[in-house]
Amino acid sequence: MCSSSSSTNVFDTGKYITELLRVESESYTHNNIPPPKSLLIATPLEAEEFPLLLFLHGYLLYNSYYSQLLQHIASHGFIVIAPQLYTVAGPDTSDEIRSVAAITNWLSEGLCKFLPPNVRPNLSKLALAGHSRGGKTAFALALRKLNITTNLKFSALIGVDPVDGMDKGKQTPPPVLTYVPHSFDFDMAVMVIGSGLGEVKRNPLFPPCAPQGVNHENFFNECKKPAWYFVAKDYGHFDMLDDDTKGIRGKATYCLCKNGESRKPMRRFVGGVIVAFLKAYLHDDNGELLAIRDRHVSLPAELKFESLV
Repeated sequence: MCSSSSSTNVFDTGKYITELLRVESESYTHNNIPPPKSLLIATPLEAEEFPLLLFLHGYLLYNSYYSQLLQHIASHGFIVIAPQLYTVAGPDTSDEIRSVAAITNWLSEGLCKFLPPNVRPNLSKLALAGHSRGGKTAFALALRKLNITTNLKFSALIGVDPVDGMDKGKQTPPPVLTYVPHSFDFDMAVMVIGSGLGEVKRNPLFPPCAPQGVNHENFFNECKKPAWYFVAKDYGHFDMLDDDTKGIRGKATYCLCKNGESRKPMRRFVGGVIVAFLKAYLHDDNGELLAIRDRHVSLPAELKFESLV
């Protein structure tokens, strides 16, 4: 893997103009195949070929709450696909795992019809990411839980403050964590991003949103090489969402979890490290990732860092 310098800071908006597209699961026409679930797609508009990132939302959240984060990533030259996996769900994530596999299998036959003219997806460079429960779902699919496989191969995996239930011994089915160090059997690079305040209760009435025993620290402990781990110390579980998340669910994201002072620094941080990681493992260019590790760039948030490389 080579390193290079770039004139564009990964924590800032990239060079590509982007567009947010909504694709409904009922979007039938005479020449397209609709996706298994409705999608929010952030895509560059230039006539080029771009790698793909499939991004899974957190528990009971809408994919639209991640619009600013998705566009940040897309502006650096990635097509980001965020399905709405459900609006109401119980503790079991099995249906979500099946849905993500179905969406992955749909990409090769259906995605091109919904992209802007001359924007081409590079299906051989595909990454999988998820936030909170979506992070658990992403890891579960990558671990082939429920014996589910996909037609396309993932080349990188990202957990954004992933959570595997309420507490150790209270994991939601199917459980992902085994509490055996370095036991995850992945054939791809992994990055885990954590929030320092996710394990802190906002008040005595509510449990922490990313409890110790089932959170980012546990996920990283079970990863093998190559694996990267970043924790934003002073930010919370929902701080990578849009500045303004509307509706009852959107308002709840402000009051259920311990949050940082504002969302923009955490969102820039999460977007930047995702871009740097994707460049390293989809473009074979680890310059930005190493610069973040070595703190050779100005960081939007104070971080804790570990790696297995």
